[in-house]
Amino acid sequence: MSYDLILQNGEIVFPGTGVRRGSVAVRDGRIVAILAPGETAAATRVIDCTDRFVMPGLIDPHTHIGFGAKEEDWFTESRTAALGGVTGLFSFWRSDDLGASTDPWRAAAEARSAIDFGFHFGVTARRHVEELPELAHRFGVTSVKVYLMYKGATGAAKGFTEVDDALLFRALQAGAKIKGGVVGVHCENTEVIPVFREPLKAAGRNDLPVWDEQSPGFLETENIFRVAYFGEKAECPVNIVHMSSAESLDLVRRLRHPGRAPIHVETCAHYLSLSRDSEIGVVGKVNPPLRSQADIDGLWEGVRAGDIATIGSDHVPRKLATKGDDIWTASAGFPGIAQILPVLLEEGWRKRGVPIETLAAATSKNVADLYSVANKGRIAPGYDADLVVVDPEAETRVAAADYPSHSDYSPYEGMTFRGAITHTILRGQLLVENGALAEDLGAPGQYMHRAC
Repeated sequence: MSYDLILQNGEIVFPGTGVRRGSVAVRDGRIVAILAPGETAAATRVIDCTDRFVMPGLIDPHTHIGFGAKEEDWFTESRTAALGGVTGLFSFWRSDDLGASTDPWRAAAEARSAIDFGFHFGVTARRHVEELPELAHRFGVTSVKVYLMYKGATGAAKGFTEVDDALLFRALQAGAKIKGGVVGVHCENTEVIPVFREPLKAAGRNDLPVWDEQSPGFLETENIFRVAYFGEKAECPVNIVHMSSAESLDLVRRLRHPGRAPIHVETCAHYLSLSRDSEIGVVGKVNPPLRSQADIDGLWEGVRAGDIATIGSDHVPRKLATKGDDIWTASAGFPGIAQILPVLLEEGWRKRGVPIETLAAATSKNVADLYSVANKGRIAPGYDADLVVVDPEAETRVAAADYPSHSDYSPYEGMTFRGAITHTILRGQLLVENGALAEDLGAPGQYMHRAC
């Protein structure tokens, strides 16, 4: 039997299950066989993966495409993602009129993206909630996000005047009626933040730790209790996105009970690697803030135990100039989609002994399961041949200039991680070979429409 592609004699990582040596055979964009060690077969292309991991391509559940150069972000950020082993991403899409704006945004992505993509709808008004059943069916979007940090004056400054607890509960009621529906929430009590912020600003503070002090972790934790409790009453699965605090995870553990609506948890690579004491200054401003080393260690234990199901980047491809030198006026967020896997390999697998199959689950299988993505996230016959090959003995030294991102900096600049992506494959097509983007790479990415 002949194949289009064989990844030969690699250490195949089966998400959540284990690692087994063998070869992955691909035909017509799908995985069609797992061959035993030493088993040979004819193929148009054979890639020797000896002593390398063969993993499912990452699906980044948390990105902000369009925050840099609008539609052109689909071109630059998808190629940056591919260099990091990411074969699919979900981006948050906000608009006053989601019904009118989603098709053009999707078309912009289809014309430019090198990887597969999907959307989460941002809910900022009652109109969005009322339209959700029709929007979900029309666009195949089963996930939404509510921004509790945009309540009150903070939201009004950005033009959002309807974000409150009533909108949250209505969104949960609507999400409960969507097949596969899940409501993600940015948890941060913006009403209490001024209690801490005002005296800190008055004291002239302008350092990275102050961003954590003006929005301490318990303000995330408090919001999580409300979201989880409302989710239980609305019988809707909730997803706590970009969790930053170990205390928040402890609360979720206590709130989970059989028979109740699930409470999913996502964290991001930077909350597993960068602390408030990192020497990156204003570059490290992000919402929620970077926390302490104790929080990093606590979140890692959550990843190890499976209490944290998914890991993303919260990638924001703005320019360094938007940071400036004032922590209070700097833009929030930073790029990071290409560093998810290097960070997890270094901080999780190397330093803490977190099984590689656990990391693979958090970046592929669990994302596909949570967001109802068919045929992705696993290495098994019938699944899309979305794969990444990793040399665990090579190194990744981060330099923003090495990526085509619209963003011109990285919070990981100059850092070295043990483990390097050598090949990225989307539905059997080589996007990255020997660490470099394929020549004449077009826009093979497809929209991940989810049945609902």
